Amino acid sequence: MIRDTGAQDVVMATPRKGKIKWIVAAAVLVIGAVSANALINSSDASLSIERATVQIATVEKGELMRDIVATGRVVAANAPQLYSPEKGFVNLQVKAGEDVKTGQVVATVDSPELDNQLKQERSELARLEGELARKELDTRRQSLTISKQADLAKLDLVAAERENRRAQISIKDHLINQIDLEKAKDELARAQVTFKHAEQEVALAKDTLAFELESVRNTIERQKLVVSELERQVEALTIKATVNGMVGSLFVQDRTLVAANDSLMTLVDLSAYEAEINVPESYANDLGLGMDVELKLANKTVTGTLSAISPEVTNREVTARVKFSHDNNMGIRQNQQLSARVLLEQKQDVLKVRRGSFTQSGGFVAYRLEGDIARRIDIQPGATSMREVEILSGVQPGDQLIISNYEEFAQANSILLR
Repeated sequence: MIRDTGAQDVVMATPRKGKIKWIVAAAVLVIGAVSANALINSSDASLSIERATVQIATVEKGELMRDIVATGRVVAANAPQLYSPEKGFVNLQVKAGEDVKTGQVVATVDSPELDNQLKQERSELARLEGELARKELDTRRQSLTISKQADLAKLDLVAAERENRRAQISIKDHLINQIDLEKAKDELARAQVTFKHAEQEVALAKDTLAFELESVRNTIERQKLVVSELERQVEALTIKATVNGMVGSLFVQDRTLVAANDSLMTLVDLSAYEAEINVPESYANDLGLGMDVELKLANKTVTGTLSAISPEVTNREVTARVKFSHDNNMGIRQNQQLSARVLLEQKQDVLKVRRGSFTQSGGFVAYRLEGDIARRIDIQPGATSMREVEILSGVQPGDQLIISNYEEFAQANSILLR
């Protein structure tokens, strides 16, 4: 008889601990879900989020400083450019980065055309001066001739007067007839007229000669001005430094042919600096001359004031110049990078809260905490600084607001913070 395998079977007991653990875990999840649902329903919250995912700030009352943060660099307050006064070949006397003093020759320009023109005008001046000397000699000669004619006319007048007297005496003694007497009177009248016209001709001739001399002198004076201007232009070909500092950039090479008014180089005055900052276009209308500015260079903070604002927008930014306060520009260098804080307005005793992303969600609503519930409220924002936001209405000092972004809130009226 063949036996079956029943004798080999062993009855095993089912473990109860694993089943109990699964049952307990399921019960906890059910109870948690029910509790959360009950809590949500009891608080009227329509959304639940983790408290750690939001930023919370307290409303305070105090001073609010409106400001703008910008970046920039240190620039020389005085950095003149030197230009070529005339067309010619430039001879550079300095190199980039070299120190220069006021009045030091930094470049010369060779202009053959200008040199030749100066020589021609000088020659014309010498010719006019010779013409003046010749004219003065002619004037003396003509004056002498005219004076001689006047003197002869006067002698004729004297002779005629003497003949007239003789005729008057002779007619009394019946030595001459009446015709001779009348002839003597006619000679006297003719001599008087001749002398009178001679005097007038002398006066007119002297005026004419004086006028001609004055005309020649005026021509010479004009020519002297032409020569003087050309000499000034030739002297300007020797280009000198206008500040104490150093050579910044060279725009041409040595012995290069340049045109009039071409840029040659930039000089940098190292004794005075300013800051050049770039402000976003949206803040351009808020800027004003004289505003205080805090500048941070490396590990130190200096102060200054806005001294100039550019009237144009470049790359959606406005360029402004900041003048350093006294003794604040020591130890800084050209083109050193910096960050700036422009102080626009200082407001006292205002309700404010730390600035956050909630201002980008419209700015007229906020979520105020009431225990674990954040409720949506209407607010009226005011002035804004880089760190804080003024709130005109809707909150009280001590209120806590969520200042992070509200996009995930889906405009819910209340939110549970877990």
